[in-house]
Amino acid sequence: MRHILLAEDEPGIADFVSRGLESFGYGVDCVQRGDEAWQRLQERRDYDLVLLDIRMPGMTGLDVCRRLRERQGYALPVLMLTALDTTDDIVLGLQAGADDYMVKPFRFTELLARIAALLRRADSYRRAAPVSLDGLSIDAASHKARREGREVDLSVKEYRLLEYMMRHKGETLTRRQLLRDVWDKDFDTNTNVVDVYVRYLRQKVDEGFDRKLIHTVVGVGYRFGEEA
Repeated sequence: MRHILLAEDEPGIADFVSRGLESFGYGVDCVQRGDEAWQRLQERRDYDLVLLDIRMPGMTGLDVCRRLRERQGYALPVLMLTALDTTDDIVLGLQAGADDYMVKPFRFTELLARIAALLRRADSYRRAAPVSLDGLSIDAASHKARREGREVDLSVKEYRLLEYMMRHKGETLTRRQLLRDVWDKDFDTNTNVVDVYVRYLRQKVDEGFDRKLIHTVVGVGYRFGEEA
């Protein structure tokens, strides 16, 4: 049985989600405060996934996620539940270390699909071999990256974007493709979240090196590797 920690301070949503997940065979522990969520994460290390409301008493979901990543790394998937729906809020959640997010209200079937995708991805990352290209290496098990011996500190989403680009070296990747395959979202391409994260990656991966690895394909998207 897969075990999920649900941290949600709205009783109606918490009851709806926990009952639904249990009906699909998940074990669910439910708390209503951020500090309670953090305490559970310290007491129990066998959770398979965490659902975190972004706004909770005691400690916000962002703070819980940041602390979790600092103390325990990136092996445990985190999905943020939020009533906020702007690019800045999405970026804050992902920068804190969240793997994905859902805006309330949401359909339970979509939540199930997101959870299943995150669990499959976590399983595949544990089995994945390290990748090394052009002096840059990544290790899926530890979410670590190094370029020419220097460690590159990446958030969850930065790591996944970099890994995807490295595994598609030399290909022109559209923004919509990156949204679909890295963010698991096929939504309005007017969002600039892809461009924001590519900028973050460039600052961390290319800055200070003569040879740049991440290139813009004007009007289309991005390419990793040799400049076209």
